[in-house]
Amino acid sequence: MATTESEKQVILIGIDQSDFSTNALLWTLDHLLSPTLNHNFKLVLVYARPSVSASVGFVGPGASEVLPIVEADLRRIAAKVTENAIDLCHKKSVNDVSVDVMEGDPRIVLCDAVEKHHASMLVVGSHGYGALKRAVLGSVSDYCAHHAHCTVMIVKKPKHKH
Repeated sequence: MATTESEKQVILIGIDQSDFSTNALLWTLDHLLSPTLNHNFKLVLVYARPSVSASVGFVGPGASEVLPIVEADLRRIAAKVTENAIDLCHKKSVNDVSVDVMEGDPRIVLCDAVEKHHASMLVVGSHGYGALKRAVLGSVSDYCAHHAHCTVMIVKKPKHKH
């Protein structure tokens, strides 16, 4: 019996321009969405685009000239990141994929996207920060593990064999 679109579970993957994000996407494609597996998943890629004001960090004389340039750069980066991720999916024969670009803090964006898409699983990459750096910078994966209303898989960077 064929699975309908509404019966498919959603796997949501947080993407950005880091190698950690790419690694999480590739791990998911290879281990959870391989064409050899009989899976009933829909893949949603979520990119948290920074706001212009967060990227610029100032408002004052000259801001009106700078803001449109920053906005265009942020849109270009989002388009590049999402296109690269979709290309990776297609190369791995995963075609049931959609993209959601949302503005804001990645921690909040990913948790909101879990609710919006009714995701069964959220996959994020780990930057491998130590406890102190995580405490200072704030870890997206830690936040999502505690606040997302679904299973959260944190994919660590692969260990290089000597």
